[in-house]
Amino acid sequence: MKQGLLIDMDGVIYSGEELIFGADKFIKTLLDEDIPFAFMTNNSQRTSLEVVRKLKGLGITVDESHVYTSAMATAKFLSDQSPNGTAYVLGEGGLLSSLHANGITLVNTDPEFVVLGEGRNFTLEMVQRAVDMILAGAKFITTNRDPSPKRPGWNNLGIAATTAMIEEATGRKAFVTGKPSPVMMRSARKFLGLETSGTTVIGDTMETDIQGGVQMGYKTILVLSGISSKDRLGHYAFKPDMIASSVDEIRFPLNWWEEAKSVDTAGLLTENK
Repeated sequence: MKQGLLIDMDGVIYSGEELIFGADKFIKTLLDEDIPFAFMTNNSQRTSLEVVRKLKGLGITVDESHVYTSAMATAKFLSDQSPNGTAYVLGEGGLLSSLHANGITLVNTDPEFVVLGEGRNFTLEMVQRAVDMILAGAKFITTNRDPSPKRPGWNNLGIAATTAMIEEATGRKAFVTGKPSPVMMRSARKFLGLETSGTTVIGDTMETDIQGGVQMGYKTILVLSGISSKDRLGHYAFKPDMIASSVDEIRFPLNWWEEAKSVDTAGLLTENK
């Protein structure tokens, strides 16, 4: 059975503009061993080509077949729900291009869907227009519900905040297509041509990557190189299959979860039993 990986990016491969130690070696191993993988990101702003270019700047060379974004998942979902449908979009490059590629027409009046993604280029007037469209019957879709990091100087409100504003103004809950939604978790797996039992998710966030993987029946690996800490894992009703300090500790072959031994030694992968 073919086995492969869905890999989060920020906090797993890089932190901000800095490569996480060993991430380049880890990806090289996947490429050398011909192991299927895709970077699975909730960021809907970047096109897959822009993601590839960012990774290349960090010393990781992949192609667009290794990238799956929430914009791609959203566009696929809308095209399945309403082939050749229409959408009013609050978002940027990656989302706009994905919707266009999937046959969704972008309109400024009477859309079937209002689609919200990350961005800084839409105005409060555009948000008000979206509110009016939803109140008139358009369906409200948001590409993810990632929160703001709540740090001074952050250059984006965060899509969760914008989503909440529109929900409050319309009384309608958004349908979320990005992680941990099954919409994205399933379509990313199919993007790689994997079966459920052959899919492993690697992420640094319990609420998105790990929760989404657990809900879909995938294997999950939590890395502690991002925002999660081991001492808080008991707060969750679910747990990852494995915990590692970073991807640099993950060993192959890909059926490692059947062969790995529980260890406490730093530098080795720990099975979470």
